[in-house]
Amino acid sequence: MEEVDKILIHSLRQVGTEVGEDVLSVKQFSSELIVEAVVRCLRVIEPSLGSGLSHVLPPGMSARFRLGMSLAQACQDLGYKGEIGYQTFLYSNEPEIRSLLMFLVERLRRESAESSDQPAGKSALLQRAIGAKIKAQLSVPWVPPSFRVPFLCQAQTPGSSHGFHARPLSLPQSSKVSRTTPKELKEYCQEHLPPVTAQMSQQPSVPASLLEWHAAELSAALEWEGEWNSQGLVSRLTPEEYKARKRQRFQKRIQDQLRHAAQSRSDSQHASRSSSDLADLLRSFTGGAGGRDVLAKGTRFTHTEKFAFTQEPEKAAQQMTTAAESLPSSRRTEQDLQALQEEEVTSLQGQLEQLSLRIEEVGADVKKITVAISQVSDELKQKELGNAEKEQSLRVKKQTMDLLPDAENNLDKLQVLVEGSAKRVVSLASQWEKHRAPLIEEHRRLKELCSSRELESTRRLSEIKGLHEKIRQAAEEAKKKEGLYRQLMTEFETLPKDVSRSAYTQRILEIVGNIKKQKEEITKILSDTKDLQKEINSLTGKLDRTFAVTDELVFKDAKKDESVRKAYKYLAALHENCTQLIQTIEDTGTIMREIRDLEEQIETENGKKTVSNLEKILEDYKAIRQENSALAAKIREA
Repeated sequence: MEEVDKILIHSLRQVGTEVGEDVLSVKQFSSELIVEAVVRCLRVIEPSLGSGLSHVLPPGMSARFRLGMSLAQACQDLGYKGEIGYQTFLYSNEPEIRSLLMFLVERLRRESAESSDQPAGKSALLQRAIGAKIKAQLSVPWVPPSFRVPFLCQAQTPGSSHGFHARPLSLPQSSKVSRTTPKELKEYCQEHLPPVTAQMSQQPSVPASLLEWHAAELSAALEWEGEWNSQGLVSRLTPEEYKARKRQRFQKRIQDQLRHAAQSRSDSQHASRSSSDLADLLRSFTGGAGGRDVLAKGTRFTHTEKFAFTQEPEKAAQQMTTAAESLPSSRRTEQDLQALQEEEVTSLQGQLEQLSLRIEEVGADVKKITVAISQVSDELKQKELGNAEKEQSLRVKKQTMDLLPDAENNLDKLQVLVEGSAKRVVSLASQWEKHRAPLIEEHRRLKELCSSRELESTRRLSEIKGLHEKIRQAAEEAKKKEGLYRQLMTEFETLPKDVSRSAYTQRILEIVGNIKKQKEEITKILSDTKDLQKEINSLTGKLDRTFAVTDELVFKDAKKDESVRKAYKYLAALHENCTQLIQTIEDTGTIMREIRDLEEQIETENGKKTVSNLEKILEDYKAIRQENSALAAKIREA
C-alpha cells in the first residue's frame, strides 16, 4: 500500500491539493485534507459538480454535515459504488478513503486521456473552458433573490445588458491584399487609423461590431471558396483572371442598365414632343381666324378656371361686406352674434363643398382629356404605319405600270435574268460541295479533338479537386498536430524539471521486479503445498493399507495366543491415538488460521480508528448540543 499511497499523493498534488511533505500515506490524512482533495478532484473531473462546493471544511457542525452529504452525493453521481456518506469525510478510515481516492484518481486519468483526443490549441482550450463555465452556471438552480446565499448572489445577479448595435469599422486589410495596396493607405493604417475601441462612440457597440465584421468576412470567404470550387475551376482560369472577368461582366451589365434607362428617358421626352406636335397639327387643321375662334371657345377646364379667378374679387368683396356686417355692435346681443357666426360657418361649408365638387369634376375632365390624347396618338401611329405600307405598294405598282407598255421584251429580259441566276446558283452549289467535304472532315476531326481534350480536362479537373481536398485535410491534420504539439509543450514546461526520468524508471523496474519475485515465491509456495498435500495423501493411504493388513494378520493370531490378543488391543489403541493426534493437529491449524484472520480484522478495525472516531463523534455531539442551546437562547430572546 505504500506505493499506492505515494501515487495517490502525487496525483493529488498535481490537481492542486496542498499535501504536506510529512504526509507519506493515506493514514495520515486529516478530515480537512480529505475534503480538499475530493473537492479539487471533483472540480477537475466534473466542474459542474465541484464548482459549488467549498474545499475548506467549515467550522460549524451543521455546515460540515451538509458539506459531507454534498460530497457523498457528488461522488455517487460520478459512479462510485462503495458505501459513502458524510461519515466517510468527517470520521474517515483508511480503507474507505484509499478506495475513494483511487476511484477519483482513476477518473482523473480517464478525463485526461479523453481530453488528449480532443483538438488542442489555445482556441480549443478556451472553448472548453467557456463550455465548462456555462455548463456549471446552467447546473445551478435559480433561486429567488430573497433566498440567495452569497455565492448565488454573485452568480445570478443580472448585470448591465446592452442591445446588439453594430457600427461600421475601418480595419486594415489582410496580408495578401496589403502587398498590392498603395503606400499612402499603408501609412494611414499604420499611423493615423484609430484602434477599434476608439472608433466607437459607445463601448458596448465594440463586440457587436467586431462580431458582425468577422461574420461578414467569414461568409465572404466561404462564398468565394464555394464559387471557385463550383465555377472557377470549371472556367480553367486563374483566380485573378476569373475575378477580372467577373468584374468586366458586372461593368457591362451596369452599362446596359444605364443605357436602357437613358433610352427610356429619351423616348419619354420624344413622346412629350410628339404630343406638342399633335397639338400644333390640330391647330393647323383649324386654320386662320376660324381656328382662333375655335380656340377662343375653350374647354370646360378653361371655363372653370376663368370662372374661379374672375369670381374671386366679387367673392372677396362679398366676404368683406359680410365681415363688416358681422362686427358686433353695442345693440346686438350675444345670441344674435352666435346665430350670425353659425350662418357664416354654414355658408362657408357650402362654398367649400362646391369647390370640392368643382375640383373633382376638373380632375375627371383632365383624366378624360389625357385618355383622349393617348388614343389620338395611337391612332396617329397606326395611320402612319398604314400610310408607309400603302406607299410601298404604290411604289411597286407604279414600277409595274411602267413596265406594261413593253411587256414582251421585259418578260424576255426577266426570263434571261432568272436563268442566269439559276445557273449561278448551280455553279455556286457545285463549288460549295467541293469545299464542303474537306470542311466537314476538318470539323469532325476538330470535334473529336475537342471532345478528347474535354475528357482530359474533366479528368484533370477531378484530380485537381481531389488534390485540393487532400491538401485541405492535410492542412487540418497539420493544424491539429500543431495544436497538440503546443499543448504538450505547455504541459512539459509546467512539469517540474528537478525530477529525473531515470529515477522514475528505476523505481518502476524495482516495483516490477518485486512483483515478479513475489509471484515466484507464491508459485513456489503453492507448488510446495501441492507436493506436501500429495505426500500427506499418499502416507495416509499407505498407513490405512498397512493398518488393514496388520490388523488382519494380528487378528488371526489373536484367536490362538493371549499375548497376541494384547498386542492387537495395543495396536488398535495406537491407531486411534494417532488418528486423534492428526485430528488435533488439523484443528490446531484451523484455529491458527482463524487467529490470523482475527488479528487481521483487529488490525483493520484499528486502522479504521474506531475509538478516535467515537471520541470525535461525542465531541461533535456536544458541539451540536451547544449550538442548539445557543440557537434556542437566541430564539427565546427574540
